[in-house]
Amino acid sequence: MVKYTQFANESMEQIGATSGNGTAGQDDSTEVVVVEKRHQLNTSAFDQPSERVTRHAMVKRFVEHLGFRLFSFSLIIVDISVLIADLSQPNKPAHVEKAYDIVALCFVCFFVLDIGFRMYALGTAEFLKHWYNAVDFGVVALSFVATVAYSSFEISGYFKLLVIGRIIRIVGLLRLYTEKKNLTKGARLMVSENKRRYRQDGFDLDLVYVTDRIIAMSYPSSGKMSWYRNPIKEVERFFKTKHANHYRIYNMCSERTYDDSHFDGCIERYLIDDHNVPLLRCAHLENSSRLCTSRGKGRTGTMICMLLINNGLFESAQASLEYFGNVRTDKTVGTKFQGVETPSQSRYVEYFDEVKDKHGGQVPDEVPLKVAEVRIYKLSGVGQGTGTDFSCEVFEGKSKVFDMDFGRQMNCQAHYRPEADVLEVVPINFPVVKGDVKFKFACQSSSVPKGYEDCPFYFWFHTSFVKNNRLYLPRDVLDNPHKQKTWKVYDADFAVELLFTNPS
Repeated sequence: MVKYTQFANESMEQIGATSGNGTAGQDDSTEVVVVEKRHQLNTSAFDQPSERVTRHAMVKRFVEHLGFRLFSFSLIIVDISVLIADLSQPNKPAHVEKAYDIVALCFVCFFVLDIGFRMYALGTAEFLKHWYNAVDFGVVALSFVATVAYSSFEISGYFKLLVIGRIIRIVGLLRLYTEKKNLTKGARLMVSENKRRYRQDGFDLDLVYVTDRIIAMSYPSSGKMSWYRNPIKEVERFFKTKHANHYRIYNMCSERTYDDSHFDGCIERYLIDDHNVPLLRCAHLENSSRLCTSRGKGRTGTMICMLLINNGLFESAQASLEYFGNVRTDKTVGTKFQGVETPSQSRYVEYFDEVKDKHGGQVPDEVPLKVAEVRIYKLSGVGQGTGTDFSCEVFEGKSKVFDMDFGRQMNCQAHYRPEADVLEVVPINFPVVKGDVKFKFACQSSSVPKGYEDCPFYFWFHTSFVKNNRLYLPRDVLDNPHKQKTWKVYDADFAVELLFTNPS
């Protein structure tokens, strides 16, 4: 079977898929596969942009950057302030008048360059299609002509021209309104970073087609948040325009929701905490889902990768994770990875893959386990280096079931062996746990960086997938230490190991 298969839109169709070189339809190595509810993968996201497109994208990113837009907005304010000061002094000496004219000319030249760069980045037709850009262009063009004209002649002989020029520059007040649009765009770009955006048919939204039937997007917002995130009314217009009566929105955010009056009530909620995992028994979406929403990255990506596996588009969890990351990341804008990044989330995609591949799509019975020992390796240089400043909380699902303080020996016996650089912790009266389990570690030392969950590190696992009563998690698969910026604290061999016993 190929790594992933292009699916047609029909509800049922026979397709060819190779088991070897990835070419469909060849007689020698083709097997016939019947798949319902096919999806078309977004292969256009992998097209290598031309040098010209890359150049335009770089200019566009620069002129739409929030910092540049704030600078431009500030210059508009200063330009208007200079104009007011100019008009408030009708009988100025000639040299003062000339100074005002030179300043005005400098400002308008910058605005002409700004307009020119924006037209180059978007293309003239696309730029002028938006009314506020057309107004901006008209005001700047008239201001430039008028400023150049009255700056090039002596005032005394061209009084009427001077007055007309000043009036045109006053019309430049309109740019305060049009620039607000550009500031909003800059703020949204800053928040979405280099996530791929949908910019077609008058839309500019932080969303991407993962397949032709699955969309990942950031949270649809209202009020002040809509200034820098997807405006909910614009998102609603998108779905009613593009997928009228054929969509369902899955909100993954446990921390907030939105007015159900939007989207004709086609909203379902799956409560997942930020940077955490879906409980495995709940990690099933309908094949007909059209959208997963949150910040459009971690939780969304986790569920979408599971959905891609469930629909047979990928053979492995790793393939689906790589695909989602590549589709969500716009590499013409930046290199930061915008896929599923938190190791526990990736681990749960792997669990789901195993559920589908080895358990017929049914989550196996939850295995009860007790933690007999916790070992933390290579602690030297992490806080006090002995583990006495660490504590730990244990959750079954979302319920806290146990906690330990290694320094105070609370609910545990903790012993650090310096020759092996390992902390060995034996819990006292550890409860039986089963299903989804979370370990969250805290540290009193300020030198230990905190990340997601406001803690140094944490991880999720499911008891049914623990092999040989042992779970060993090296640095790169621990949530927070997986980030390269923490590696100056965590050694490459830093790891956490859990040893289990089966309850009698």
